[in-house]
Formats: sequence, C-alpha cells, structure tokens
Amino acid sequence: MKRRGIAMLAASAAAALVLAGCAGGGGDGGSAEPTTEPAPTFEAGTTMAELAEAGEITIGTKFDQPLFGLVGPSGEPEGFDVEIGKIIAGKLGIAPENINWVETVSANREPFIQNGQVDIVVATYTINDKRKEVVSFAGPYYMAGQSILVLADNDDIESEDDLVGQPVCSVTGSTPAANLKELGAQVLETDTYSNCLEPLRNGQVVAVSTDNVILAGLAAQNEGEFKIVGKPFTEEPYGIGLALDDTDFRMWINDVLEESYEDGSYEEAWNSTAGTVQPFVEPPAVDRY
Repeated sequence: MKRRGIAMLAASAAAALVLAGCAGGGGDGGSAEPTTEPAPTFEAGTTMAELAEAGEITIGTKFDQPLFGLVGPSGEPEGFDVEIGKIIAGKLGIAPENINWVETVSANREPFIQNGQVDIVVATYTINDKRKEVVSFAGPYYMAGQSILVLADNDDIESEDDLVGQPVCSVTGSTPAANLKELGAQVLETDTYSNCLEPLRNGQVVAVSTDNVILAGLAAQNEGEFKIVGKPFTEEPYGIGLALDDTDFRMWINDVLEESYEDGSYEEAWNSTAGTVQPFVEPPAVDRY
C-alpha cells in the first residue's frame, strides 16, 4: 500500500522502545506489551522493510467484539486480535503507539486489504478458499467454531438443527451467515454482532450465531442475559489477512506466529484477553500454502 507521510527512522524509533511491563490491551488485569524489536533489518523492497522504515503500520480489527477487538474506555481497541497485531508490529520495530487501528467489519475486510487501506487485518477472520482468491492469509493462529447464543431462559434451542426455518441474526459477509443460509435458517443480517443483541432481546430472532469465542464475549459483557447452547458445529480457522501474492510477508508473519507460540507471548496475549472467559488451547499449526 502507499505509505503515508515522511518515513520515520526505524533505528531512532526502536532505540526508545523497550516496552516490557507496560499496561496492555484487554483483560481485567492488563498485560505486558509485546517487545518491540531493536531496528530490525529486512531485504530491500519487501513489505517488512517498507513498514520498518516507515515506523508505523495500519491494522484492521473489529471494534465491537469483546475479548478479541473492542474499543474500551481508553478509546483504543483491546482484545486478543489486538495483541496479535501488536506482536507482529513489535517484530517490525513498531511500538503500539505507532499502530494505526482501523475498524473493519466482516463485509469490508477484503476491500480494505485490496485497496491498501490497511497493511494487515486481524479481525476474527476465517480463512477460506473463496477469500484466498482475493487476499492472502497467514496463520491460522486460532481455531474457533460456530455456535449459538440465545436468551438465558430459552430452552427450545439446543443445537443447529433447531435453527432450521427460524429467524437467526448474523453479520453480512461473514462465514457464519453463509453457514446459516445453507442450514436453512432465516438470516437477519446486520453489520456488527453487537447489533444482533437487540433483535434477540425483542424476539425478532430466536438466536445469534457466529464463532463461539465471539459469543462468549457478548455473553460475558451482558452477564445473566444470554447463554451459549449446543456444541460448535463448524471449524473456523482465524487468519491474518494481507495483500494477495505477498508471499514474503505472509511467510514472515507465519514465522512471527510460530515464534510467539514458543516464547510464550501468544499464551500471555490469550490469558490477558479472551483467556479471562475461555481456557487456553494450543494454537493450530500455520498453513504455509
């Protein structure tokens, strides 16, 4: 993408950026910020070199999803996806304060990548073959599964089979919405999952259906009002979206993810965010297609 403004000197920026122990995004107890690498060097002409030289990166994420990407009281997004974005930026020598966060909803993730409005998207972004025709994916870094959220007193919906012919809310452009249509549900589509909650409250729909971790965040944010029922009925591998055919950048991000699994930064990111309501599970192997 076109870089904005005058490039910042990575060396001078990195010299001031040793960031262990600072308060992080997400989680009740906060987290240590991912370490910013000192003046990393990359092959000229690569996306990594361009971003490191610029000293900033633009990352698309969700702004309305508790535990993964939610704008908190600070005005900055918080959550597991946000922490993954910080880990990647840190390996480029870019500090959290030099990340430009852009809200991406399910329907605009591919256009934002294609148009160069973001460098990467980390936004509960399921990898699938159709999307891989227009963007590339690093990862997966998490394996979610589609599930069902209902009112706390609803005992009629127990599994996806009970959604057939029923009005169910999901998000435009999302894999869960497509799955529901294939299942035979009557899908009410909106732009964000938080906008599904009022139709559920007023009986316009009988359920909200998307990935289990997203629903867990919504339930935790509205304690006692909703519950998750049944077992996950799909596998949703979350990946990091980037420009199509930028193989060097994709492979490098995969390297960063694998390093984070080994050095504990991935687990720390999880425990301080989504781990407050969901137990830690080992991340899936990255797919170096």
